Amino acid sequence: MGVPEQLNGTANGKSKDSLSKQYGGVHAGGWVDYLPSYFVPYIQLCRLSPPAAFFIIFFPHFFGVIHAASVQKSSVEEVLRVSLILLGGSFFCNNASHAWNDLIDAPVDKLVARTCTRPIPRGAISLTAAFIFTCIQAAIAASFLLLLPSSIALAAVPNIFGTTYYPFAKRHTHFPQVVLGFCLTWGIMIGSAAMGVPEPWADKSTLSLFVASSLWVIIFDTVYAHQDLEDDLRVGVKSTAVLLQSYARLFLVVLFLGMSACLFACGYYSNMSMAFFSVTVGGCFLSVGAMVFFVDLKDPASCWSWFSQGFWMTGVAISGGLLAEYVYAANGSLW
Repeated sequence: MGVPEQLNGTANGKSKDSLSKQYGGVHAGGWVDYLPSYFVPYIQLCRLSPPAAFFIIFFPHFFGVIHAASVQKSSVEEVLRVSLILLGGSFFCNNASHAWNDLIDAPVDKLVARTCTRPIPRGAISLTAAFIFTCIQAAIAASFLLLLPSSIALAAVPNIFGTTYYPFAKRHTHFPQVVLGFCLTWGIMIGSAAMGVPEPWADKSTLSLFVASSLWVIIFDTVYAHQDLEDDLRVGVKSTAVLLQSYARLFLVVLFLGMSACLFACGYYSNMSMAFFSVTVGGCFLSVGAMVFFVDLKDPASCWSWFSQGFWMTGVAISGGLLAEYVYAANGSLW
């Protein structure tokens, strides 16, 4: 099948088409231009330009580490050690998961305007090369678990199964965003377990943080999915955007309120200080609220902007509040 009409220019090398820069297979320039040309398709495959997708994977792990550290009053050295291990693991997990996703989605990506110029559909990376690359990156990601207690490998199993299934979810359900939310934010449990919490999923505060973060992922991925709404309806790909359409804004508002409530519960169950409530709960209320109410769901550029840039505000708000709480727990003098 030929390239969709609206992207013919991009397929011929005209990278100014805004759609092609939305993880569509043509990077927006910058540091990628300094790499050898044969590296570029793999940078695109891994969603490393911009690196939003990588940090979306790392953030929940970091949330789990800092939340556990503030409760347990862990040492700075231990926090840094575990965080660096999970940072490295997240990098290779990002590479493997996105390569796997594009490998499975290649037949569908050919039919969607925004994704038809991704490396596999356009022929820059073969299916065999993508599969080998996926396996190598997954093996390296798994090797980072060897630097942590053996029990952490078991804690990572639900994430592995969820990530493997995710590309198929959009064929089976209108809620692949829920599957993605679980995959990404299970990192909170891994981060907490890596800090020595025996069963973080049984702790009300950690569970509240997990649910809040999952709702956050569903919110921004629903916004992201609106970029392809017309094509998804034509091709038959399922998503919350396809299911809800004119009710999507109401759906986002409900999730936003649920996320805010869960963040409040996280602080309540751990008896956190105003550091957490001000920075995390307040910051997320403002940042996610702004996205929910101001994003233009009919404009792909607006959806991309809020996805690629807006998520930073929320990630920093949660991280900042948890870090402030960690400092308060250690010194008792921040607020």
